[in-house]
Amino acid sequence: MKIKEVIKAKDLNEALLSLDKYRDKSKLIAGGTDIVIDLKHKKVLPEVLIDISDVEELSQIKIEESYVEIGAAVTFTKIEKSKKLDNRLKGLKEASRLVGSPQIRNLGTIGGNICNVSPAADTVPPLLALDSIAVVMSVEGKREVPLQELFLDKGKIDLKENELLHSIKFSKLQKNQALGFSKLGLRKALAISRIATSVCIEIDEDNRCKEIRIGSGALGKYGLREKSTEDFIRDKILDENFIEESARFLKSEIEKRLEGRSSKEFKSEAVMGTFKKAIREAIQLIKA
Repeated sequence: MKIKEVIKAKDLNEALLSLDKYRDKSKLIAGGTDIVIDLKHKKVLPEVLIDISDVEELSQIKIEESYVEIGAAVTFTKIEKSKKLDNRLKGLKEASRLVGSPQIRNLGTIGGNICNVSPAADTVPPLLALDSIAVVMSVEGKREVPLQELFLDKGKIDLKENELLHSIKFSKLQKNQALGFSKLGLRKALAISRIATSVCIEIDEDNRCKEIRIGSGALGKYGLREKSTEDFIRDKILDENFIEESARFLKSEIEKRLEGRSSKEFKSEAVMGTFKKAIREAIQLIKA
């Protein structure tokens, strides 16, 4: 099967109408850093490509009174360089900075990173730690779903044939909240994430953890929340001894999850380092 038509959508409405018309015969393209490779290797065989890279509604970072909204076609470079995103969101900007090469970051989009449902998607752990909501649209309307619930399996996402991911939104962080991120790859250049950990915390003046959310990558079929570890940490004072204890608790959780896999020993040990780095960074951002 060959591509018969490429539609350069001028706005969101045209993109949605085209997607509704062609459905399973079509594929969306924005940055193209993944789909172009899939097309080359015939992993996907659409008749129609719908180019949404110039759709303004999908390419904006909006700061509202109580939340932040990032369009699905916003590039990693735009997130990394954005002055709208303050330093408490350093974890998200850092995750974007560490995606691939400069060329990939200039083209690749946060929506593509999400919709590929790769276990190693760099921006997914910080978005999970931010308790993000996915805004999904079709000609029939809009629905909002917690990001975690959008992931069905490795490479499988809960989007209908005529739906697209419009944006991701999350609550603005307050002065006693911050997001940290740490990634361990096999190589410094172009490293695909072997383990990524992001921690969003809220602490009080006594360093007590009032709230915590931990997002992990490459430790399951897709990005996950580490809820058992969150429960272990919540309401505890975050001194160095307890951070070490929390890292050991997370290690034990990963060992159980990866039981029987060859990667168990390496990943359960390495996650302690990424977790400690991410949580310490978040604490430092709050106290800065």
